[in-house]
Amino acid sequence: MGEAEKAVQYFNDGFNCSQAVFTAVAEKAGIERELALKIASGFGGGIARMQKTCGAVTGAIMAIGYLHGHIQPDAVQQKEQVYELIHEFVNRFTQKHGSIKCSELLGYSLQTEEGRKLVKEMNLFETVCSKCVRDAVLILEDITLSK
Repeated sequence: MGEAEKAVQYFNDGFNCSQAVFTAVAEKAGIERELALKIASGFGGGIARMQKTCGAVTGAIMAIGYLHGHIQPDAVQQKEQVYELIHEFVNRFTQKHGSIKCSELLGYSLQTEEGRKLVKEMNLFETVCSKCVRDAVLILEDITLSK
């Protein structure tokens, strides 16, 4: 099973979109599963269901940081590389899905019980979110493997 399928499986198992993306990629890179799940736990639903940046996107951004980030304050080249990778990721994700905002991707509020119920009844977690999770990992793999 590839990382994209693993991410979708994590999402289907009940982990949020950010946890699913970050954990699938982080495990392959050597981060313990439990640590990855904890790190990404607050970013689901567009950051704690506030429907800002899609959790699949934030999970991918965390993965880019882990894989390519800098640890020295004067590592200008590494910092720029991370920002370029994130810009490329966001551009590709937006081309595929039209937005990186959870509220725009789902079209319904996750901030209310009624909105969450509608999203669930309309199968948007399966039809929208799982595609975002899969695509986030596939885009991430493509841009990080090509660099």
